[in-house]
Amino acid sequence: MNGKFEKTEISTIHRQPVRGSYDHETIYKIVDEAPVCHIGFVVNNQPFVIPTLHGRMNDKIVFHGAVGSRLIEHITAGNPVCLTCTVLDALVLAKSIFHHSMNYRSVVAFGTGGIIDDPVEKLQALKAISDHLLPGRWSEVREPNEKELGATSVAYINIDTASAKTRSGPPVEDKADADLEHWSGILPLAFGYAKEIPADEYSANSGLPESLKRVLR
Repeated sequence: MNGKFEKTEISTIHRQPVRGSYDHETIYKIVDEAPVCHIGFVVNNQPFVIPTLHGRMNDKIVFHGAVGSRLIEHITAGNPVCLTCTVLDALVLAKSIFHHSMNYRSVVAFGTGGIIDDPVEKLQALKAISDHLLPGRWSEVREPNEKELGATSVAYINIDTASAKTRSGPPVEDKADADLEHWSGILPLAFGYAKEIPADEYSANSGLPESLKRVLR
C-alpha cells in the first residue's frame, strides 16, 4: 500500500490541487469503502459509463459481467478505461447558495486490464467482489457452479495512474455574509442498514447469518 501513483497529464488535479492526493493508501481506502464504482470507456466515439460492483485484489480492481458484454469486450481488447469511486460524507450548507457544497472522498483512476481465466483466480476474484458487497457472505451460501461460471466473465483493471480528491469541514462563507441570519453548517450522511427483509419462510425462521449480524449491530 506504500508509494504513490505517478502524476500524469490525465491524473493531475488542477482545480484546488490542495485537495488532491496520489498515494496508494488514500486511493485504495476510498476504493474499498465505495459501495460501487463506475467504469468509463469509449466505443466507436460513443462514451459509456457503467456502474458495477467491484472488489480489490492488491493492485487489481476486479469486477464481473456477462460474457460478450460491451464492457468485457472492451477490456479484453486491452483498451483503456477510466474508473471512478465516490464516498459522500456530508452536505455543506452555506449562507449563500453559491457556497453550498459536499464533503466527499473520490478517486479517478486510469488503466487497462484483461480477463481472469484461471479457475482458482476467478473464484478468488468473485470472493473479493462478494466480500466487498458484504464481508463474510461468500462462506455462508452456495458457491457458483460451472454453468454460472461459464456465463460470467471476471475482469480486472491494473491502475496505471490515479488521483484522489477530498473535501471536509464547514462551508466557506463570504465575509459579507457573516452577519446574515441564515442557518449554515454541515449535514453528515451515513451509510447504514435498515431492518432485514427475509425472502422466504425458512429465512424468516432461521437465525441471521454472521455477515448480517455484523452490519446490523
